[in-house]
Amino acid sequence: MTITVNPSVPFSVPGDLLERWRRIPVAVAVDLAPQCQISPAIRPLRPPGQQPPLFGRAVTASVQPPDFGPVLLSMDLVSEGDVLVIATGGNTDAAMIGDVLGGHLHARRASGIVCDGAVRDVGPLSRMQGLSVYARAINPLGPKGAAQGALNVAVEVGGCHVAPGDLIIGDDDGLAALDARLMATLIDPAEAKLAKEAIWIEGLAAGTPVRKIFGLT
Repeated sequence: MTITVNPSVPFSVPGDLLERWRRIPVAVAVDLAPQCQISPAIRPLRPPGQQPPLFGRAVTASVQPPDFGPVLLSMDLVSEGDVLVIATGGNTDAAMIGDVLGGHLHARRASGIVCDGAVRDVGPLSRMQGLSVYARAINPLGPKGAAQGALNVAVEVGGCHVAPGDLIIGDDDGLAALDARLMATLIDPAEAKLAKEAIWIEGLAAGTPVRKIFGLT
């Protein structure tokens, strides 16, 4: 069997739109577009308040554990700011990445890793400053084999469709994947929702009755 390797897909959105999205929490994005949510079963490696923000272009690896060939080959394709998205179909029988390859991504200044499966060496991984790691499970059993799978293909991760070049955002609450169309259509509503929440917070602090703030009858 062989591993299919496709070239990386660049962001197809203006830089100013990307910068606007940096300010949007995952909760706001998924409230507006639930289809962009990646399963909450895929959790941040670090405790709340310590997880670095995740923001970057998806480089996708479709694997069949314990084979991790596409993960190995991704090391030459992941660039600064990218997110390696590992699709296992939820299989956690073997870790797909640990501190050796994770350390290489950290050195390349990748934004992070999203694994719909297991990772290992979580102590060293969690100490890599600026590298944001999300995984479904932790498993000390390592991968083996590099004979099958695909790199930079459309995948399903945690029930969410992710294509190469999509924007992956992550924070303490979870993860979302946004294609270029969603990024363009959701940004104004997302910023409006943040502005409305700021008004709610101001009203609560001022002692305004909750019924009035939230328009309850």
